[in-house]
Amino acid sequence: MRIHSEGKPFVLAPAALSVVFGLMGYRKAAAVTAAMSAAVAGFFRDPDRQPPHRRGLVVSPADGEIIVLKRTFEPRWLRREAWQIGIFMSVLDVHVNRAPIDGTLEAIEHQPGEFLPAYDPEAIIRNERRYYYLQRTDQKPVLVVQVAGALARRTVPFLAAGEDFRQGDRIGMIRFGSRVEVYLPLEAEPLVAIGHKVRAGETPLAFWPLEQ
Repeated sequence: MRIHSEGKPFVLAPAALSVVFGLMGYRKAAAVTAAMSAAVAGFFRDPDRQPPHRRGLVVSPADGEIIVLKRTFEPRWLRREAWQIGIFMSVLDVHVNRAPIDGTLEAIEHQPGEFLPAYDPEAIIRNERRYYYLQRTDQKPVLVVQVAGALARRTVPFLAAGEDFRQGDRIGMIRFGSRVEVYLPLEAEPLVAIGHKVRAGETPLAFWPLEQ
């Protein structure tokens, strides 16, 4: 199991404590800290993913459950009516987020805020979050938003403004349970429904043909 580098300090600290407790003869403490290390390692796991490689598909940027699918006005990047697709990530899901399209990261913005439970509808406007302003290869805008939750206290970007990426590339992660929002133009045809389980970099969210 590959562990993302962001998680190594959190995995190694309780592992080291487990060794120390074991050498001191504190078996229960050693077992508890070893279990903590294993649990954190599971949270920071970073498996390989293979996009479907079909032109026009938008894939999920996150593992989790679809909790929002609706039309809304998006004022920051698309600046018009758009599809909003919300994905809730539990602490058991992989938390590495991936690019839903091929394109360029035009800008990135961090917004401080609160730490309401990630499934709360108010979380997307009140919680700490990070905006990824993406531009597809045909110059069409896509917005991805990482939203921190009650346990998640930090969003971590892996890309900088101006960088190109391919669909399925790692773009960031959120620590310890949260949600990710995707905003797509209405020309996109959603392929998921409320309650569907999705996998980052693999599950198609929508079909949206590229313009020539």
